[in-house]
Amino acid sequence: MITVMVSGASGKMGRESVKAIHADKDLSIIGGIDPKQAGKDVGLVAGIEELHKSVYASIEEALAKEKPQVIVDFTSPAVIFENAKKVLSAGVHMVIGTTGLTADQRSELDCIGRANKAHCLVAPNFSLGAVMMMKVASSLAPYFPDVEIIELHHNHKYDAPSGTSVLTAKLINEAREAAGVKPSEDLTKESLTGARGAKVDDITIHSVRLPGYVAHQEVLFGGHDETLTIRHDSLSRLSFMPGVVLACKKISSVEGLTYGLEHYL
Repeated sequence: MITVMVSGASGKMGRESVKAIHADKDLSIIGGIDPKQAGKDVGLVAGIEELHKSVYASIEEALAKEKPQVIVDFTSPAVIFENAKKVLSAGVHMVIGTTGLTADQRSELDCIGRANKAHCLVAPNFSLGAVMMMKVASSLAPYFPDVEIIELHHNHKYDAPSGTSVLTAKLINEAREAAGVKPSEDLTKESLTGARGAKVDDITIHSVRLPGYVAHQEVLFGGHDETLTIRHDSLSRLSFMPGVVLACKKISSVEGLTYGLEHYL
């Protein structure tokens, strides 16, 4: 049985994670971390039955009372780096779904984790369908080097562009470079700054933030008199839970910091 705590336990992703971990026969939820719900039962916070496991106000308090094998983090970009340093320094594996970590920060966390024999997964997206979407997009890039990305999320998402779209762009660019192909020259001139979106590795990303959406992405390829579009839709946060559960089970066998759930598949 793998013991797990959820940081950000009262958030939308945190509550679903608590429920999914509790429902899995190989995982055991032993508490949560969330200053807004400190002292309450983690099961009741998640909207299920009482589990007789507490929500703690901080990571320090949680680790002083419990020693989980894995901490799942769905908090905010403002605190994720400091959270991760504390968890990995304590020798606890960490599954991170919170966005906002830079490449330099991930490198530092990798060093901290290795020094303390604690593994870390940073996943921009836990949806297995989204991971497959990124894999297919990168495999198409050598044949369709002209590509743009549209990502659509709810209007309470902290960041834009999404971590999924950034990773998709990087994977596409790596595939284009490996194949030695380049996109066509973009001759469009913006009459309004930002109209063409943002560039990540020379790939244009357009971000939509509206009520009603959860997490959606289109990858649009243009060719000679043809277009090809890949679209993935997460219709609820339940779509991320198989990936969260998978990460909790496999993290002990993958050393260092891993970026992207696809490496666990």
